[in-house]
Amino acid sequence: MLAYGIYFGAAHTVQQLAADAARATISGLSAPERSRIVDDFIERNASAYILIDKRRLTHTAKDSRTDPDQYVVEVSYDASLLPIWSLYPPIPLPSPTISFASTIRKGGR
Repeated sequence: MLAYGIYFGAAHTVQQLAADAARATISGLSAPERSRIVDDFIERNASAYILIDKRRLTHTAKDSRTDPDQYVVEVSYDASLLPIWSLYPPIPLPSPTISFASTIRKGGR
């Protein structure tokens, strides 16, 4: 149970990081500026989020493909070093990559 709890805690952390990074982009005026804001936010803040190692994070930030007024931040985490992977094989295990995306309306409109 503890190993699953750590995994779910890390998943929640990745989701929160994606949401916080997306909210930070609200001040960006262009896609390149919003992308820089996300890069800076994750670089400065990711180590403050519990249960994750920022060196194992990847992210993308881009305009939504389906709605031009939306901006999407996707964060993925390589969770392969979490203790859940030392459980016995018959136990169903989640993906070793935790990914979440968060969307925000451009310019706070």
